[in-house]
Amino acid sequence: MGIQVELCLQNCYLPTEIASQLLGANPPDSSTADSAIEAEVAAITPEHWETWFQRWLEQLQPNLSPIQAYELSLRLTNDRDIQPLNAQYRQQDKPTDVLAFAALEVDYPQSEELHALPLYLGDIIISVETASKQAIVQGHTLTTELMWLASHGLLHLLGWDHPDEDSLTEMLIQQKALLSTVGVSLRDS
Repeated sequence: MGIQVELCLQNCYLPTEIASQLLGANPPDSSTADSAIEAEVAAITPEHWETWFQRWLEQLQPNLSPIQAYELSLRLTNDRDIQPLNAQYRQQDKPTDVLAFAALEVDYPQSEELHALPLYLGDIIISVETASKQAIVQGHTLTTELMWLASHGLLHLLGWDHPDEDSLTEMLIQQKALLSTVGVSLRDS
């Protein structure tokens, strides 16, 4: 049997509600764009996400779980909600595209009882607002951008980092390979 993935998916992206709160009304041009974004995000089912993470973990073969079962959390949100997290944890008081909080950065107990449970990898938080802007710039769909950011977050949960250009390049190459395993090819930029 292959790798198993349990995913806690939280879709907290509510752009029309946020626009109403911030502006007092929906801007006329943004409601159509917001609806299109909401529809594309809603079309990505939890089963899609679980399949993608499973295939990526099979490709990466982390061998961290004795039963080859993993658990992680994915939260899709907006710029307003990701900005305070970016300020608190990265000291950058601005929105960002993706944050990853790895559970494996701390020592975890090695009891026999825990060996029978899925290994919790951590949390990935993606700003759909930033992702939608980046998708336009990159010339691909929002779904592809969300997959790109989720794969980036997964690599961080598994200990990858990019403190310099060489490690960033290596990580980006790995992300392309991960997307390729689920049938997505990206153009070179």
